[in-house]
Amino acid sequence: MLNNPHDDAETYSHFVKCLRTATQKIQHAYMFLPVAGSVLPVYRERVYCYELYHQLRLSWCDHGGYSLGGEVDKTHHSLMRGLDIDNTKPDLLVHRPGDMSGNLIVIEVKPITAKKPGIRKDLRTLTAFRRRGQYHHAIYLVYGDNLRPFNTFVGKARMLQEEDLEDRIDLNTITLYWHRLPEHPAEQVEWGVG
Repeated sequence: MLNNPHDDAETYSHFVKCLRTATQKIQHAYMFLPVAGSVLPVYRERVYCYELYHQLRLSWCDHGGYSLGGEVDKTHHSLMRGLDIDNTKPDLLVHRPGDMSGNLIVIEVKPITAKKPGIRKDLRTLTAFRRRGQYHHAIYLVYGDNLRPFNTFVGKARMLQEEDLEDRIDLNTITLYWHRLPEHPAEQVEWGVG
């Protein structure tokens, strides 16, 4: 089944609106998980991702035949073997399962406090899905409040691209979104790379 690029662009645009709606519905406890015996909450990526998935399923009604999948395991996928993809489980995929021409969006999620190894893995996954997995769009959704840690996160990503001698990270193929506060929508942010 060949996709109409115009339909894919409309579906992507519609999905981004739903992503913004879904992030706006995420409440404080899903972004900043309260911990018994601690004054400070913590970031828990899986808790955030499950709530994001739930809210996306509620807000994304007209999906143009695409499916929203969480942590779809690509281990030993026959068409992706050896492409830096076959041992990955992206946080979210928007695709038509069983149809390589229906690979629309790959999404990875991280809190602003993420360490370089986790960011490297996500950036390599997103880049590989764009380059080799035939996905039309890649979104990196970073969540958490505070401008300084967010800028540090972006700085780490830019440094990882500069240090990447194997050309496995390309920020130009990845759209960055920042979900700063609960009950506010995620906003697209530029990487600041040329």
